[in-house]
Amino acid sequence: MVSRILVTGSTDGIGLATVRALVGKGHRVVAHARSQRRAEEVRGELHGVETVLIGDLSSRDDVIALASEANASGRFDAIIHNAGIGATEPVRHATTEGHAHVLAINALAPFILTALIEPPDRLIYVTSGMHAQGDTSLSDLQWRDREWDPLQAYADSKLLMIALAFAVARRWPRVSSNAIDPGWVPTKMAKGQNATDDLALAHVTQVWLATSYAPEAIKSGRYLHHMQPLNALALAHDPGFQDRALAGMERLTGLRLPLGRPLGR
Repeated sequence: MVSRILVTGSTDGIGLATVRALVGKGHRVVAHARSQRRAEEVRGELHGVETVLIGDLSSRDDVIALASEANASGRFDAIIHNAGIGATEPVRHATTEGHAHVLAINALAPFILTALIEPPDRLIYVTSGMHAQGDTSLSDLQWRDREWDPLQAYADSKLLMIALAFAVARRWPRVSSNAIDPGWVPTKMAKGQNATDDLALAHVTQVWLATSYAPEAIKSGRYLHHMQPLNALALAHDPGFQDRALAGMERLTGLRLPLGRPLGR
């Protein structure tokens, strides 16, 4: 069965490998680039995609426009929230809205897109094992009171992302929502010259979750690596913690995650 799938951050690394694998399997793929210039630079690499949507995920307005454009393009069977940045910023960079850059791209953008795009049948969030080192107090999401620590900021953003994935699984029982760890692989984002995982396998789990009808592929509320379940930080499964994480992202974005998936297909 052919699926229609949106992949964010699909012009490089794991995202590009994901797009190529999906197109190679005959699926209809909508790619995403942060700018028109970037889309043009890699157009040859995105052969076979249906279209490329443009949006800078560090900008709230751009993300909202991206969600609107995605909805206008037609319904998706699956969305893979792949886009992200690593622990590469030596100082706190602020977005136009004043958010920490890594928070905006890694957590607030997927939250906004989840809240505004018509829910698909499957949602896949590419997170990291670093989520387990995230600050569970959720007391300073913006890094206004703490001394900047790029590794900690990255871990915090990935903890929010996995909490989002599990909250969606709980609130939208008709949607399969999962988080995956692609491993530490040699991409530009990961500064992966010392990476220990295989880049050739980094996209396999999300492709499987987005397209397979095997019973294990359509389960919801899990954290996986190489198609096998992993133990996420226990607190990430706690509804109270999930709701606090959502409340923080709602406060920062001015948007709310619907309590239930609208009736539909």
